[in-house]
Amino acid sequence: MRLRRKRRLLRCMRKRRELNVKQDATNVIQPDDILLMSVIRNEKIRLPYFLDYYRKLGVDHFLFVDNDSDDGSAEFLTQQPDVSVWNTQASYRRATFGVDWVNYLLRSYAHGHWVLTVDPDEFFIYPFCDTRPIRALTDWLDDTSVRSFGTMLIDMYPRGPIEETPYQEGQNPFEVAPWFDTGNYMISRNPTYGNLWIQGGPRSRVFFYETPSKAPALNKIPLVKWDRRYTYVSSTHALLPRGLNQVYEQNGGEKTSGALLHAKLLDTLGDKTREELSRGQHYRKSDEYRAYAERLQYGPVFWNEWSEKFINWRQLEILGLMSKGNWA
Repeated sequence: MRLRRKRRLLRCMRKRRELNVKQDATNVIQPDDILLMSVIRNEKIRLPYFLDYYRKLGVDHFLFVDNDSDDGSAEFLTQQPDVSVWNTQASYRRATFGVDWVNYLLRSYAHGHWVLTVDPDEFFIYPFCDTRPIRALTDWLDDTSVRSFGTMLIDMYPRGPIEETPYQEGQNPFEVAPWFDTGNYMISRNPTYGNLWIQGGPRSRVFFYETPSKAPALNKIPLVKWDRRYTYVSSTHALLPRGLNQVYEQNGGEKTSGALLHAKLLDTLGDKTREELSRGQHYRKSDEYRAYAERLQYGPVFWNEWSEKFINWRQLEILGLMSKGNWA
């Protein structure tokens, strides 16, 4: 594993040449600032609410890689004083689906910081997030010598076909898509890295009902007290050193965990699917987007009689989808 981690770090150092500074505001980062890292492409419609949400949560500075957007995303981000932006026209796939760029920037700017690494359609929630800022969580994690914090990705969706409720720029996406699956999840343990592997939910039952083993992974470790020796391996599903993946209890207890509310199943999915299929830059030759394209032409409805409308984090804890553990 040590050799594998070293190779990852060397790879990200080589890939740094693909990143061009668009706006560098990293000089304002303070030693105790909480950071957010994200790789985007053509996400202008999501960015105003995304930034507002995470600023209110307590994020101090944002690091973005813009993968050759042509919708004004980079121009919008460079107008934000708490944002640093790098642009690249290089292959997302050849950069290990963006992981190499992420690892380089985290190594360069996030050492010693708590950092959230999320996609622009992922919204982090944690125990007491309605009354406590994210710094309360990171302070508690520091006090308990915890270096990484796990979440489950929860796909949110509207009640009817996604095309019937258009999403507007700057809007809270969960006004449009407030429903989620309370069950229908499979969980196993990855023997290589020791991380949990979770699949299921609405994308599995609608897009991968014949091949559920090919459904997207829902396990994420987005919040880490970063060290330049660390490296993500596969998106935010797994890290090295291997011990960072131990975000769950093995002896019957409950470890504190959170969730990422996933705003992917909006009316924007059709255009995004067509774009990504034409680019061919995603995992397994974009099989995930091929499955989306095949089913979206029939106007699928994700809602069913077991769907539940999202209220708050306590609801997810009651359902066993996250836990406050021993954080009181």
